[in-house]
Amino acid sequence: MNINLVKFNTDVGRTKPENLVHADVACPFCDVEHLTDILDVDSDIIFLKNKYKVIEEADLFVLIEGRECKTDMPAYSKEKMRRVIKIGIKHWRNLLASGKYEEVLFFKNSGVMSGGTIRHPHMQLVGFPHLKSELLFDEEELRGIVIAERDGVEFNISNCPRVGFGELNVVVEAGGSLDALADFIQVGVHYVTHFFNKNSTSYNIFFYHRADKVFAKVMPRYVTSPYFVGYNIHFLPNNIERIAKEIQEYYFDKI
Repeated sequence: MNINLVKFNTDVGRTKPENLVHADVACPFCDVEHLTDILDVDSDIIFLKNKYKVIEEADLFVLIEGRECKTDMPAYSKEKMRRVIKIGIKHWRNLLASGKYEEVLFFKNSGVMSGGTIRHPHMQLVGFPHLKSELLFDEEELRGIVIAERDGVEFNISNCPRVGFGELNVVVEAGGSLDALADFIQVGVHYVTHFFNKNSTSYNIFFYHRADKVFAKVMPRYVTSPYFVGYNIHFLPNNIERIAKEIQEYYFDKI
């Protein structure tokens, strides 16, 4: 079977703290004095090794986005949002260029349906010495109805979604602006968590690269369709044009 199959250590997984559901559990990212294996600090943004090595063949890293626990990207200033994305992209590119990894995944989990465990805003990077890059994504999943364009960066909504509903993509051409990338991601996250669906409180951001392009997908998370889980059937919703127009009206027509 032509898939990426990696080993997950459930014994380590059971020891991880979780405070998305159990809000009384102390936040390890707030306890900065006891963080270990810190690799880089930029003001209140911290890049460090992940102490919970749940994937046995990989090296795991965390980018803590700041000191505030009960906040997230929609509330960031434009300057803060741009700084977080640029620092994340910098470390992602450094890991890719290190020669240690065949592929490095870069993503964010937020909310109880996202697959995450910690409320504190953070992103993750996972370096795999052996992984089939060609199986990670299809560029077709990152194309769609164009919402906005700026400085070599396109913001669109998928018309060939990876899973199904409300998938927003940012495509950065070679030399495209990382500021525009950050701005469009912030708009995407704000729309997903405020307007997409009244029950939409969870999302992922997935970053991809191919040749000189960088891609980001903002994906609302909800109970995943059994059609996709069981049969790999993707849904194309009939409201993507309406969503594109809504985002243009909410965020871009006023500029």
